This record gives sequence, structure tokens and C-alpha cells, in this order.
Amino acid sequence: MLPEDDLALPAAAEGEEVLWDYAATGLTLRRHPLALLRPRLAQQGLLSARQLDGVMSGRRAKACGIVTGRQKPQTAKGTLFVTLEDETGNVQVIVWPKVYEEHRGTILGARLLAVEGVWQRGDGDVRHLLAHGFTNLNSLLGRLPTESRDFR
Repeated sequence: MLPEDDLALPAAAEGEEVLWDYAATGLTLRRHPLALLRPRLAQQGLLSARQLDGVMSGRRAKACGIVTGRQKPQTAKGTLFVTLEDETGNVQVIVWPKVYEEHRGTILGARLLAVEGVWQRGDGDVRHLLAHGFTNLNSLLGRLPTESRDFR
């Protein structure tokens, strides 16, 4: 065997390492992907789950997260429930049937979804965003593999 010098490669960017983690395991122990995107999201007025907690009930708000679940139980009469995940927690989104029909393609096609709506705070920990507008932000995720659990 011939002696070789150690190979000195530049470190990968944090975003690339997160991408590789997700590709290999579906998660990362590094910063959440949305933490890396937060400056861009904040410029668009998109709040994190933690920031939404400070919004008064009944106020308009915008949030964004990776879609981790969509549920449309038969007992809900056509109402869709979407769970968005960001670096600070989860946002529960309620989509009434009429709104769902208007925005179906965006809602079902988005892995990273921005939602506009009215923030509602109930008793205890009950908090949700009553949605009326949606933007598909998949392009910001690049090649990051994400998967949502969708139930009917």
C-alpha cells in the first residue's frame, strides 16, 4: 500500500447535511429545515407555530410548515384538517369544505404550505388556523424528501 495524504474536503453546507439526513432517515438531529428558511418566510409575513401563540384570537394570520398530515374524517362533513410542522412546533389548520374545493390542488400538492386565515384560540391548548388562502412553497424545499400521512 502506498502512503497517501489525508484528503481534505470542504465541509458540506448545513442545508445539504439536513437534506442527506432526511434522505437517509426521514429526520435530522440538526436544525429543522424551516429554521434555515425562516428569514425568507419572515419576509413574507409567515409566522412560526410559536409566534402564532402570541396572536390574539380572531386576528388574521399567516403561517407556513411542512405538511405532516391531512385528515378528512367522514364525521367532519367534508372538513379537512391539516397539520403543519415547523422548527417550533405544529400548527393545526381547519379547511372548510367550500374552501377545500376552491384550493384542492394547492392543498393536496404542497409539501411546504403557506396558509392565510383567522387564528382561533379556545379553552386550554385548543388553537387552530381557520384557512381561507394557500400557497404552495415546495420550491423552497428543493430536493428535501418529505412525507405526509393522509387519512380519509
